Amino acid sequence: MKKESKLNPHPLFNIKWFYPGIRIKRWILLLILGILLIATGLAGGLLTLRSSNIASIHSRILVAAYTLDFIVGVWLVVQAVKKIFRSIVTLFLPQEEEKFIDIVYQKRQLARGPKIVVIGGGTGLATILHGLKEYTNHNSAIVTVADDGGSSGRLRQQFNILPPGDIRNCLVALADTEPLMRKLFQFRFDKDSEFAGHNFGNLFITVMTQLTGDFEQAIKESSKVLAIRGHVIPSTLSRVTLVAEHKDGTQTEGEKNIPETGIPIDKVYLKPQGNPATPEATRAIQNADMIVLGPGSLYTSIIPNLLIKEITEAIVNSKAIKFYVCNIMTQHGETDNFTVSDHLRVLIAHSHSRIIDYCIVNNGSIPQDIIEKYKLEHSSFVDVDLDKIRSLGYKVIADNLVSVSNKVIRHNDLKLAQIIVKIFNSKRHARTR
Repeated sequence: MKKESKLNPHPLFNIKWFYPGIRIKRWILLLILGILLIATGLAGGLLTLRSSNIASIHSRILVAAYTLDFIVGVWLVVQAVKKIFRSIVTLFLPQEEEKFIDIVYQKRQLARGPKIVVIGGGTGLATILHGLKEYTNHNSAIVTVADDGGSSGRLRQQFNILPPGDIRNCLVALADTEPLMRKLFQFRFDKDSEFAGHNFGNLFITVMTQLTGDFEQAIKESSKVLAIRGHVIPSTLSRVTLVAEHKDGTQTEGEKNIPETGIPIDKVYLKPQGNPATPEATRAIQNADMIVLGPGSLYTSIIPNLLIKEITEAIVNSKAIKFYVCNIMTQHGETDNFTVSDHLRVLIAHSHSRIIDYCIVNNGSIPQDIIEKYKLEHSSFVDVDLDKIRSLGYKVIADNLVSVSNKVIRHNDLKLAQIIVKIFNSKRHARTR
């Protein structure tokens, strides 16, 4: 004999609203009273107008009374709705009731934002993502998996997984959760611990990979924990090693080893070759409104993604607006004495001439003491050779993008994001005219 299925009541008519302690019963009753007064006022007024002589004093008094019922009913409904709304808001946001409208507006605006794909790795990728998440929820970070140094390299070797470090940085950059949770994912164990050198976030992603048996799924589950605004996607799921051929004919294997040689690089490639892109990465590129390469290490963060044929082809064939954000300072062992046009020539040589439309460069000054600090690291200011950049066929956007924190030069993430989104908006408005 079949059991009778219980009908689930509509949430608005659930009896639980009348449980003690909800602090909403009085406002629901006030709302019902207001609705009844509105109904009475409308119905009584219409009946009086149809059945009576409007010129008579009695009819006028009745119409006035019903009108008053209607007005009082509307006022009661408005007050009741306000109180119910406030009761629900203070339940979920007890400390931020006054910010609720701003939060709703921001969520709606972000949901309507452009689809942006950012390609790279390292701290540069995390920097730009941190700015872009203030403009849209539709960010996709396509991240290199060639990292083999530090905590990521150790976990990669020990557990036979893809390196989680750059993935972790991007997840934290896009996080829309409490600051404590972000700090937790970036927490690094000290030297005296058995986990010395490891980040908690790297360990978390490693454990999630072991539990799910799938690196992509581990990223998605970690994304839920951090409530990120967008997606973080490995460029390939193949275990790859980055190899550099130097101008003196020697070769160096391993992403962390390449800059340490200090020998100028001729080209880089992945070993093994012919690795397939993740379907999610190519799909994100195909659906993108904008594609951004960099900032980040040219040979070891950006180019490894472009060595995957499907990714380069998808970018070239995309109708999105394409940007390259050039580094502010050169990187010893990779781009010593490089100008902006040198960066572009290397980028094109490893991919395709139609890989970008715009080149974003810094024209702001850097404090002399910071310059001297970087000189000790064999790093210098990247010279912006505008004429050579334009001769390559690319448009240049120059602005003061310098941000200095703890004597380390980074791009100003919010200003960089503002420039990129502004160009997209201007292009979109031009098309709709």
